[in-house]
Amino acid sequence: MGRENIFKLTIGNESLHQHSNDNGVRIITFAISKNLVVKSTMFPHRNIHKYTWTSLDGKNHNQIDNILIDRRRHSSILDVGSFRGADCETDHYLVVAKLRERLAVRKQATQNSEGEIFNLRKLNELGVNEKYLIEITNRFATLENLNGDENVNRTWENIKGNIQTSAKESLSLHEWKQHKPWFDKECVEFLDQRKQAKMQWIQDPSRSNVYNPNNVRRNASRHFMKKEGISES
Repeated sequence: MGRENIFKLTIGNESLHQHSNDNGVRIITFAISKNLVVKSTMFPHRNIHKYTWTSLDGKNHNQIDNILIDRRRHSSILDVGSFRGADCETDHYLVVAKLRERLAVRKQATQNSEGEIFNLRKLNELGVNEKYLIEITNRFATLENLNGDENVNRTWENIKGNIQTSAKESLSLHEWKQHKPWFDKECVEFLDQRKQAKMQWIQDPSRSNVYNPNNVRRNASRHFMKKEGISES
């Protein structure tokens, strides 16, 4: 994508290229049809931080990886640039964006400060189901004697409290499953081996006794699959 004035509403003035080619016009046309903007062409950077692809001979550079966002939320992206130091084993560079987002807190979430979640699966058990019905029936029986002039908010608090108390005594709280961390010391060792193997290969690609980085990556994948109980087949 270039810097044509006719596309100013969709692209910016900071594109690496001056003129759009056929593929660039296709992206711009797609963005216009979906009410998107190409934010990766709107931030001033040095050209080396705009490259997203480099040819194998290192002579040709292009900005062909872009970030598009809905026009209504385009101000959420504060900056976009290429990260040339990332080891991705590809001729493309990693494109990084800085985001800003405002999160709205739901009113119900703030009121439920305890964060209690009941184990509703126990309602499928016959004994537990009957116990819950007895608890809720007895507690609501006491509400029938309330004065009709009782404040509606206070009445609702009584009803809600009875439901929560009955559920807590009959169903108990839901127990969250604890996930074991998958990135352990062995994973770190595999990464260190891979970095060392790559540095040896860069220094002398002709060496036959250099540890193959692909083998290190394959062993790391097998280690992760073994920990997660995933079959290689």
